[in-house]
Amino acid sequence: MNINQDLFATFAFHAGLMAVKTLGMAFATVKQRISNNNVMTKEDASMRPGAKIGVGVNEDVERVRRAHQNDIENIFPFLTLGFLYLFTNPALSTATSVFRIFSGARIMHTIVYLWEVPQPSRAIAFFAGMGANLYMGYKVLSTFASAM
Repeated sequence: MNINQDLFATFAFHAGLMAVKTLGMAFATVKQRISNNNVMTKEDASMRPGAKIGVGVNEDVERVRRAHQNDIENIFPFLTLGFLYLFTNPALSTATSVFRIFSGARIMHTIVYLWEVPQPSRAIAFFAGMGANLYMGYKVLSTFASAM
């Protein structure tokens, strides 16, 4: 099977963007830990006198950690489903829209989560991204179910 080069390039851009976003959340967590003098281990605390040790000590740290965890739970399926979706031979315009919806939704989800924007803003962003993943999952399963 050949994949259209423009289609692959579009997916590669969004996959790279989402991977870098996920990596960036690790740095955001570290920034919050340093800002709030909150560390995970005794050896880290030895470098920061007076630091609090453990999870759940600081709400700002936990908010970033939860946003990061939510990325992990949603972006990794996107990477798999998006790659498999390429083999369903979608129209470039449709695939581009799906990838943009997912990427935009994940970026918005993080923004509204970290800035504490009232609900339903986070839920809307979450379900937009989930909808894109479910759509790609449906296309993959329906396309290849006949091959079994």
